[in-house]
Amino acid sequence: MGTLEILDNNHSSHHSSFSKHWPLPTVSKGTHVIIPLVDQLEDNCWQAAPMDRDGTRMKLSVNCPASANVGRYRLQVETEFPGGRAVSAHDPTNDVYVLFNPWCKDDAVFMDAEDERQEYVLNDVGLIYYGTKDQIAFRTWDYGQFDDGILAACLFILEKSGTPPSGWGDPVNLVRIVSGMINSLDDQGVVEGNWSGNYAQGTSPTVWSGSMEILKEYHKNNGTPIKYGQCWIFAGIVTTVLRCLGIPSRTVTNFSSAHDTDVSLTTDVYLDEDLQPLAHLNADSIWNFHVWNDCWMARHDLPPGMGGWQAVDATPQETSQGTFRCGPASVTAVRNGQVFLKHDAQFVFAEVNSDKIYWQRKLDGTFSKIHSEKKVVGHFISTKAVGSEERNDITHLYKHREGTEAERIAVETACRYGSKADAYTAPEVEDVAITVTMDSDGPQMGRDAKLAVTLQNSSTKHRHVILHGQASIMYYTGVHKATVRTDHTDVDLLPNEVKVLDWTLEYKDYKDQVVDQAALMLTLSGRVIETQQILATQFNFRLRTPNLLLTPIGKAVVGEKMAVEISFTNPLPQVLKSVMFHVEGLGLTTPRKIDYGDIRSQATISLTEYLVPTQAGLRKLLASLHCRQLTQVHGVTNMVVHQKNYGAL
Repeated sequence: MGTLEILDNNHSSHHSSFSKHWPLPTVSKGTHVIIPLVDQLEDNCWQAAPMDRDGTRMKLSVNCPASANVGRYRLQVETEFPGGRAVSAHDPTNDVYVLFNPWCKDDAVFMDAEDERQEYVLNDVGLIYYGTKDQIAFRTWDYGQFDDGILAACLFILEKSGTPPSGWGDPVNLVRIVSGMINSLDDQGVVEGNWSGNYAQGTSPTVWSGSMEILKEYHKNNGTPIKYGQCWIFAGIVTTVLRCLGIPSRTVTNFSSAHDTDVSLTTDVYLDEDLQPLAHLNADSIWNFHVWNDCWMARHDLPPGMGGWQAVDATPQETSQGTFRCGPASVTAVRNGQVFLKHDAQFVFAEVNSDKIYWQRKLDGTFSKIHSEKKVVGHFISTKAVGSEERNDITHLYKHREGTEAERIAVETACRYGSKADAYTAPEVEDVAITVTMDSDGPQMGRDAKLAVTLQNSSTKHRHVILHGQASIMYYTGVHKATVRTDHTDVDLLPNEVKVLDWTLEYKDYKDQVVDQAALMLTLSGRVIETQQILATQFNFRLRTPNLLLTPIGKAVVGEKMAVEISFTNPLPQVLKSVMFHVEGLGLTTPRKIDYGDIRSQATISLTEYLVPTQAGLRKLLASLHCRQLTQVHGVTNMVVHQKNYGAL
């Protein structure tokens, strides 16, 4: 009788340095599997059955249980015969790779809709959204989960985590490992985060256009973290890794995303006696946007109904059980404020649905709540739509509609488990409201930024408002970089009057301070003299940057050289120094950098790049521009690549 024996899991001579951390493969842990030869296969167990026989050769069909550990198995075949037995020598080309299977109903990651499997498992190009809630933009990202070398890199990440392979069959556990390993903190993971604006020791985060270059370089360098990344890069790589391993995944952007640092489940702003922000206390922040992932799986470790989409975040913000990771958190649990359900639902809830509470310092040094904003966090939660390049708004999956009773119940339920459970008291009477708006798509980089501040008096009495304003350059994470303008205004409001104040920030005031995402924030605080009502709001906006124009020249044919023209106009009234372009495209060209030099103020330039397509079909060519004065400039073009015609001469 013949047997198949899988002796070892995820070991190879190339990565033998990790094997010493693991116990020997054992049958009880599913890392050593003996596969019997049977006449008829049964479901959900390791078995092999003959399909075809040709002399001394036999073709076998092998069944694998849906709960099998994911990874690379070393294969050996043992054959018994009348004269004894023979064991095949290990041949690395015969190694068996086991992945999760979303087509299998018994698998914890089963997804029943074929169009969703095509999108969330098989699509190797996607869109990542960024900007602000009022200025939503997107960029194309090459996931490349099927590119040569990516599966080996993904398994290398699991090996480097030092976690036992016996736990790799549980998608909850595996996703948690991936969340921790994609960032470099704690464990020398894939990407080193950097939000400083100084990227001289590596690559600026805005240059990257895909995951493959990063993952392959990490694997090639035996686990040296790649410099540098920010949230959309961590999320793009997580999508690549999870799709590669068979877990349905999507990249998700939350606009006005809160970062709660003290588990209060509120976003807290501290002001002094004169209503000026206390920067040293304002550790909580609201990111213009934050990108994480949803992944699809059953949650047998949680109460019924908590399966489906799970939020997972690889950006290193806070620790979870001592490691910088987040999730998987049931999106259903987040929606209903059930923040006590693992993993890290508290943090995700605060990101999408925390109230913003303003606290004023009193003369005795303590703080009292003076104002709250209930609708500023968690807007337009976005992901690429299934089967199209439209934006799919999934906010309703993460939170009930703002202001409804269900949404308020979820917030107050969640906050009972936070560190400021007493923050919710009866609402104060307010008859003056303040809002900030901007025209159309917002201000452009290189020009003055213009906003409108609207004050509305809903009472039948005269109101006098003292208003303080502060304009700040921000990292997109909501961290303050520099204050570029402060002002003070007295406003008289007639009964039921709506008054609009024009507010302008000149280019000369921000040009030397703006960073990365060109994010700014206007903070307004004030007091209504007659009622002592406190007014407070913060408005985030970004300066729009131009796109690169990519124009293919001639017909795209597999194996034939072709040209693409890249055009760009410098929008700034200053010279761009040491400009660098980055170009890549799955099936078109490997990632490469092009040092261009300087671009004069307001000048239009073009350069021609040559490439040789390797794969037929619809392909996307991606390009980005980076220099010290201007970032977040990118472009994409669709190209239909034709098969080469090998007709007779």
